[in-house]
Amino acid sequence: QVHLAESGGGLVQAGGSLRLSCAASGRTFSDYAMGWFRQAPGKEREFVTGIGQNGFFTSYADSVKGRFSISRDNAKNTVYLQMNNLKPEDSAVYYCAADLYGGGSNRQNRAYEHWGQGTQVTVSS
Repeated sequence: QVHLAESGGGLVQAGGSLRLSCAASGRTFSDYAMGWFRQAPGKEREFVTGIGQNGFFTSYADSVKGRFSISRDNAKNTVYLQMNNLKPEDSAVYYCAADLYGGGSNRQNRAYEHWGQGTQVTVSS
């Protein structure tokens, strides 16, 4: 079992940046691949990015490629999402999630066993 807690969301103007953090506690963090998902009002939760257990493998949704960057610090039990050049369409609740059996490439919600509560990101135009 692992508990996840996101932080770092907020209101930012288009073109700005935010860095989200997700702190994990419980079972060994480095056992898990990690992902970030987001859900906008009226839309399904969608994959944003994933990272493998050792941080070497990453994957990104096409909509964020080149603007967002995922990283992790296993010594601090934390995964990060650096978001640059934000657009109004990036506005959503952002969730981090842990996947014990994948390597960071899983893009399906059901592949992730543990989820945080989410943090709101709002990008104004």
